[in-house]
Amino acid sequence: MKILAFSDLHLSRGRAADIVAASTEADLVIGAGDFCNARDGLPRAMALLDGIAAPFVMVPGNCESIDELRAEAPATATVLHGQAATVGGLSLFGLGYGVPVTPFGAWSCDLTEDQAAGMLAACDRADVLILHSPPKGIADTTSSGLSVGSTAIRDAIARIQPGLALCGHIHDCWGEEGTIGATRVVNLGPTVNWFQMEPRA
Repeated sequence: MKILAFSDLHLSRGRAADIVAASTEADLVIGAGDFCNARDGLPRAMALLDGIAAPFVMVPGNCESIDELRAEAPATATVLHGQAATVGGLSLFGLGYGVPVTPFGAWSCDLTEDQAAGMLAACDRADVLILHSPPKGIADTTSSGLSVGSTAIRDAIARIQPGLALCGHIHDCWGEEGTIGATRVVNLGPTVNWFQMEPRA
């Protein structure tokens, strides 16, 4: 299965156009959160992505709530936040929001490590984990050198061992990747990222 994945669109018209154009070659499109800015402009963000015809699976970032995303997402899209889905035989599990809690204030949609761990406990297996926040220690370093990833997400990846764990959130690490056991972890960013993935037996 040919997967196109991105994160942190933040209302970029040019980036959205690139993603929509590339999506004609995709079997699955994944959006890993932060489609708008600070809870503003989500309908415009979804309009920018109109034209994606492939199955579209997304999680909320810290810039949009789960209820807001479910209300504004295309009717054909699947929105995950602590839930699983299957597309073309590929098992997916999604967890959005900022983990751990960000310093951005009341507008930011965040989870504590304990809340995230509780939601991730619902996942026993997955071919792909779709996350907004990165795991602790991989693609999670801010420009000031702080490692701000999630220990709950790292522990879940180590336990579940999906083939791919896709995230975003930390802009300074867009395009960076690493591994946890057999899992490839990638901080996507708002570009066209391609992955080839087949369901595991």
